[in-house]
Amino acid sequence: MSTPRFFSTPFRYLHWASIEKPAIFYSILVGSLGPVMLVAVPPIRHRLGDVDPEPIPMTYPIPSGPRRIPVGYDDPE
Repeated sequence: MSTPRFFSTPFRYLHWASIEKPAIFYSILVGSLGPVMLVAVPPIRHRLGDVDPEPIPMTYPIPSGPRRIPVGYDDPE
């Protein structure tokens, strides 16, 4: 049983695949960059001065003091 072409000469196989099956080759290439960017991009962003935004509030802030009831918006009697 012969070994598959990929494991015997990987760079030659990748060159062949980029020419003969470019859609599959480049989709795998671009798809494999996702996890790499997940690890690499945040430190680069922070080094360039980009800061994370404040987290959005999850509750409505309760005002301090008594509630002022609006006047003049009642229905006519």
